[in-house]
Formats: sequence, structure tokens, C-alpha cells
Amino acid sequence: MLRLSAGRAIDLRLKLNLTSGGLLAIGGLVSSILLSTAVLVGVATRHLPRRDRP
Repeated sequence: MLRLSAGRAIDLRLKLNLTSGGLLAIGGLVSSILLSTAVLVGVATRHLPRRDRP
């Protein structure tokens, strides 16, 4: 259980139940995000050959 409070007016409580299937799904999502980020960085930083225009 996670409890966050800000002063007297705001009080938030969070309870989370996580199954092994949910944990596996979260791991798959995180790994796919990291893989796609690595591909985007690789494409953005590669050096293209120069095009010499006549």
C-alpha cells in the first residue's frame, strides 16, 4: 500500500495486486520500449553517405 499526502487537503492511497502474468506483461512492455528506443537512437545517429550534386 502506498500513501501520499500533501497538507491536510490531499490524501491519496493506492493498493496494487500484481500477479505473475501481470509482472511478465510489464517486463515485456518495458523491454519493448527500451528496444525501440535503442533502434531510434541508432537510426538518428548514423552517418549517411554524402550526396555530391553536379
